[in-house]
Amino acid sequence: MNSEKLSKRLETVVSYIPKNSTIADIGSDHAYLPCYAVQAGIAASAIAGEVVKGPFESALKQVKLNALENQVDVRLGDGLDVLRPGEVDCITIAGMGGTLIASILEKGKNKVENARLILQPNVSAVSIRVWLMDNGWSLTNEEILEEDGKIYEVLVAEKGNPEAGYSREDKEAQLLMGPILSQEGNAPFRKKWTQELTQWKAILKNMEQAEETPALEERRNDLLGKIKLVEEVLNR
Repeated sequence: MNSEKLSKRLETVVSYIPKNSTIADIGSDHAYLPCYAVQAGIAASAIAGEVVKGPFESALKQVKLNALENQVDVRLGDGLDVLRPGEVDCITIAGMGGTLIASILEKGKNKVENARLILQPNVSAVSIRVWLMDNGWSLTNEEILEEDGKIYEVLVAEKGNPEAGYSREDKEAQLLMGPILSQEGNAPFRKKWTQELTQWKAILKNMEQAEETPALEERRNDLLGKIKLVEEVLNR
């Protein structure tokens, strides 16, 4: 992967960037995504944010290599601290855990108000959906894909009605699995949740050997609840 050829995962993220937008890629690593988006004529300009010095320096080198210094600004800082309010109209955050992405959004709430969010969590997409729901964001698109044996989800959100797309009776399952994804139920979706069920049931089996405690009972009930939700969706 480089700034001329992205992974399928990042290509999917880029496909949701509005034409001629100003973007910020948070946790940009080598700045492949913003360089690609600008070179492809998708983004007019970009900010690459990176909190770690090594990747920050790699991003600087990549931007210089592509002669994009006037269009891609590389900044060192924690999460959305690298932005001023209203500075960009599209924010991408890819390749982190969903809990971390949600905490970045929470900490930088005032930086994202008028932007489109394109988020690609490696795990725990539910954490992002809950944050969006709690903070007045509408989930406008979701996509799930498999690449190199791993399954990824991409979530797209804009300010709006957070209840849009969710049904009252299935809301808990839809937060966990995605309201759009669970309706489509494609092959990567079914594979992901079949694998999750297998893992959860193995954990439950191991719990049978453990000493009973209130924490263990709470964990068991949580797993049983998730298993029920997922099986109901997969069996439709």
